[in-house]
Amino acid sequence: MPSRRVLLVEDEPGLVMTLTDRLVAEGYEVESEGNAVNGLARASTESFDAILLDVMLPGGNGFDVCRTLRQRGIHTPILMLTARGQVVDKVVGLKLGADDYLVKPFEMVELLARIEALIRRVSTQTAAAAATGETYRFGDIHVDFRKAEVTKADQRVELSAREFKLLKYFVEHRGAALSRDELLNEVWGYNAMPSTRTVDVHVAWLRQKIEDNPRHPQFVLTVHGLGYKFAG
Repeated sequence: MPSRRVLLVEDEPGLVMTLTDRLVAEGYEVESEGNAVNGLARASTESFDAILLDVMLPGGNGFDVCRTLRQRGIHTPILMLTARGQVVDKVVGLKLGADDYLVKPFEMVELLARIEALIRRVSTQTAAAAATGETYRFGDIHVDFRKAEVTKADQRVELSAREFKLLKYFVEHRGAALSRDELLNEVWGYNAMPSTRTVDVHVAWLRQKIEDNPRHPQFVLTVHGLGYKFAG
């Protein structure tokens, strides 16, 4: 399973270093930004499993970042961090779309527990949504199966019918190693006569449309000697 990606938007260098070291030790991949503008840009254009967002930031504040992300249709779990403990701050943050709130100073074990809970909750929700056959969300990608529509960072992604069917099969079999032969049988049909090369070509096209970096995919992963695995 690929590392869970966390974006840390915090301007205190010492805290950034401490949190990064501990999160990396716990198996997370951590990216950090020290101001509101850069934090918003990264959160808007890249895929993360969780965002740790300080309230007081250079160039803006965490509340505005949170509000803007939700307005853009980005539903990555947000855990707000602040040195201010007033109830009103917590209420404001949650009303703007934050998922949780932690007041500095905090215990590292509590932070880790909060992050794990947020990621687990969102994973459960998206799996449940996928089970209904209607919608699914991973990273900044939203799939509406009923409408056969895909958006990335709130922008429409044009998929061919075959690419959409391939993506749907990947989502329905999330985490499983899928052979090229299985994909041929299930997506193209038993009576079709394409080669396994056809699968590779369509996977490459799909990656170009949904991955931030198609050369280093985060979602449609290659299982060497077998086929592919969807990690969204």
